[in-house]
Amino acid sequence: MSDKLNQMQDSHAGFVQKERTAQEQEVRSSHTQWWDVRCLVSVNNTDGVVSDESCAEQTRIAAETGIRKAAELLQAGETVAFPTETVYGLGADARSTKAVEAVFAAKGRPSDNPLIVHISDADQLEGMVAKINDTARALINMFWPGPLTLVLPVVPQALSSRVTAGLDTVGVRMPDHPIALRLIAEAGCPLAAPSANRSGRPSPTLAQHVREDLEGRIGGILDGGPTGVGLESTVVQAGDDGTVTILRPGGVTAEQLAAVARAVVLDPALAATPGEDADSPAPRSPGMKYTHYAPRGRLSVVQGPSSVEVTGWIRAALAEASARGERTAVLAFDEHAAGYAGERVYTLGKLDALHEAAQRLYGVLRRCDEDGVTYILAESCPPKGLGDAVMNRLLKAAGHRIVRL
Repeated sequence: MSDKLNQMQDSHAGFVQKERTAQEQEVRSSHTQWWDVRCLVSVNNTDGVVSDESCAEQTRIAAETGIRKAAELLQAGETVAFPTETVYGLGADARSTKAVEAVFAAKGRPSDNPLIVHISDADQLEGMVAKINDTARALINMFWPGPLTLVLPVVPQALSSRVTAGLDTVGVRMPDHPIALRLIAEAGCPLAAPSANRSGRPSPTLAQHVREDLEGRIGGILDGGPTGVGLESTVVQAGDDGTVTILRPGGVTAEQLAAVARAVVLDPALAATPGEDADSPAPRSPGMKYTHYAPRGRLSVVQGPSSVEVTGWIRAALAEASARGERTAVLAFDEHAAGYAGERVYTLGKLDALHEAAQRLYGVLRRCDEDGVTYILAESCPPKGLGDAVMNRLLKAAGHRIVRL
């Protein structure tokens, strides 16, 4: 075990996030507007309309006004964070280079990382994408609105080149969230909207997470309460032959895609450690090239032949880390949490209900930061179904540090 530990240990200074660039500091303004629109979100009504009994008239009017004001900011070239069913997005008019550049500046996002465009109606695809083949059309009919992004050929000059990172394709999705759909429709433009966090940080699943990362750097925040899925959308490219290639796993699983596609394959880049050098090719999808979702402490994922061996190794490793002065924690599933008695344990939910891990993961990583944790070990889960997306995000958060027993 000590050999594995030696491979994993660096000075704590190497684990702390780098200071933000001067460019990022320059975009900080004095105030970010905040609108509470939670009363317009209803888990019971598919159209998002809440009855008078659950939403007082005055509160509803204030929320409606908030959406209109947020839309006006977007129309003026400003940036606004808003909830979707996956995570909070940071929106800007996808047609305006100046507006899109404000997104990159606020996030500190690499310029060759493309942005996903969000629409509220499939008719908005007209004039934006050059072609939708039969497989892509079937996916749209099956999964929109929802957590599925389609990479499609873009019409030249229909969008800012900063959105596509110079590629001839664009990722598009229709979010399944009443606030997102109403905001896009009110703004009257497609929104380029990556996750509303500082680049590399865990994605935001609460409006407060957005405030922690971007207060003073963006125009406004629409607080729609907690998001549902908790992980970003699945990104796919549909071939003319009926094959669907997964570029990023997410809320729509490979098994679900197989109901529509002739075949479902994973992009080879998903199996490789992302390259960080500036000369590597531009990624076709967000999340393919750079480290993402990382807590400030050092995170590693532990895999082994049995839960007993994994639990034993993690307990010993945490004890050694604690003895050298680290503040330690373990990310565990409910079935194994009791095996870490006396340790700082953040539970991810049940292994047979991985939607819980998807909902909790980013919040747990932020909790690690809030608690000052410097050394984190995480259990793994089977990479099937939603487990593909959970493991993808865990490994990216860990910088692909894996301990194999």
